Amino acid sequence: MKEIVAVVRMNMMNQTKKALTEAGIDAFFVHEAQGRGKGFINPVVLEGAGLGYEEAASILGEKGKLYPKRMVTIVAKDESVDDVIQAIIEVNQTGKPGDGKIFVLPIADAVRVRTGEIGEKSIS
Repeated sequence: MKEIVAVVRMNMMNQTKKALTEAGIDAFFVHEAQGRGKGFINPVVLEGAGLGYEEAASILGEKGKLYPKRMVTIVAKDESVDDVIQAIIEVNQTGKPGDGKIFVLPIADAVRVRTGEIGEKSIS
């Protein structure tokens, strides 16, 4: 089993939900998030803005802003991981900065609280 964490644009959430459902993934979590990529931000200017220097904040302008995102968390069987990743990429890839990120992490085990099922049975 794997945990797939995808950070996507807020306005792409409906398409992402539909793509996951079409890929056979009906259960997932979505969290509101804020963030930004590396972009072209000078770390010295960023540090100065963080310390309250007005000059640094004005240079930084909108580039230091945190943007609303959605973080989607999915637990999937190993054989489904590639399909899930492809479904997320297909609807979120525009070729522009801010398309998002996908992280894949191992899951040691899972338990369905209602039935006590363990392992892959608990996520089916």
